Amino acid sequence: MRMYLSFRALLSYNPDQRCMVECMTPKTRLRVYSILMLQLLVTFGFISIFVFNENTKLWARQNVWITYVALGVTVVTMLVIACCGEVRRKAPMNFILLGVFTLAESFLMGVISSFHQGEAVFMAVGITAVVCLALTLFAFQTKWDFTMMGGILLVAAVVFLVFGLVAMFFPGKTMTLVYASIGAVLFSVYLIYDTQMMIGGNHKYSISPEEYIFAALNIYMDIINIFMYILTIIGASSRD
Repeated sequence: MRMYLSFRALLSYNPDQRCMVECMTPKTRLRVYSILMLQLLVTFGFISIFVFNENTKLWARQNVWITYVALGVTVVTMLVIACCGEVRRKAPMNFILLGVFTLAESFLMGVISSFHQGEAVFMAVGITAVVCLALTLFAFQTKWDFTMMGGILLVAAVVFLVFGLVAMFFPGKTMTLVYASIGAVLFSVYLIYDTQMMIGGNHKYSISPEEYIFAALNIYMDIINIFMYILTIIGASSRD
């Protein structure tokens, strides 16, 4: 069900959005992180409801079709935002699409989290928060330029996607741990890449200030991917 997240890595590398100068001002970066914080708050709210409310868990499991609708909405809105430059640059349509995407994605996160113990979910949330904060601080202060790694990350994402498809035919604890660990590392690098693309400055490439919705989407999906793979690792590790 989470295989579609691997496609996000393929969408995030878009040469048309890169420029050779510092584009994002501090005000625009603040806008990106404000949107990101709202997205994460909504997602965390959905996760909390699904983890602690038994009636919500039961309702979601009795109405599986809603989960597939949410999955379809998530994929479609993500594709529209990623592929349609004119749409994602114009308000209010860009905010509407991002809002719909966030609600659908948050619902999916809630459904998936409901299959795990509450302790495991919030352990994953805590680990994800620490990891993402550390990686963001690293991206801001390091002299290493990750913005030139777009092509390498694209190849890695394709290989990871193929590996995920193959892994479906060889289920097991070891395969799950290996797949999730690789995914967590891959999207940790993506988080640094997307953060530096937003920063601009001395980095070779950066995102245009008109792409603040796209920047927020990329970083949000990086964090969601990291969370999901960490949760998968914790869940697989707790199995007998």
